[in-house]
Amino acid sequence: MIELLAGQDCCLTAQQMFDSLRDDGRSVGIATVYRTLELLGQLGLVRRIEIGPSACYEAEYPSGEHHHHVVCESCGKVAAFEDRALEEAIERLARRHRYAVGVHEVTLRGECPECRAA
Repeated sequence: MIELLAGQDCCLTAQQMFDSLRDDGRSVGIATVYRTLELLGQLGLVRRIEIGPSACYEAEYPSGEHHHHVVCESCGKVAAFEDRALEEAIERLARRHRYAVGVHEVTLRGECPECRAA
């Protein structure tokens, strides 16, 4: 499952992981997927992200490498993005408030181009 998550550009739901593993011919149950995700989360290898009706999961990298998400509130599409200026703004904010910010999540919500055009 770690290989599956590490190969993704963005997060996946447990159902998406289950479907992908089954499509690859692996006989795994949905309960096993959830138990494995919980264990991997406890080990700091997977991060749970609340960005929609279902939680999503993505690999947690020891280097701190990460991305943020933009979510379409019409169709539910999720896209990952990175922005150095945003990271610098978060660092400035942390210094100003004298916080040692570690993990942080930024989720932007709106409408994707396809839904806006409809």
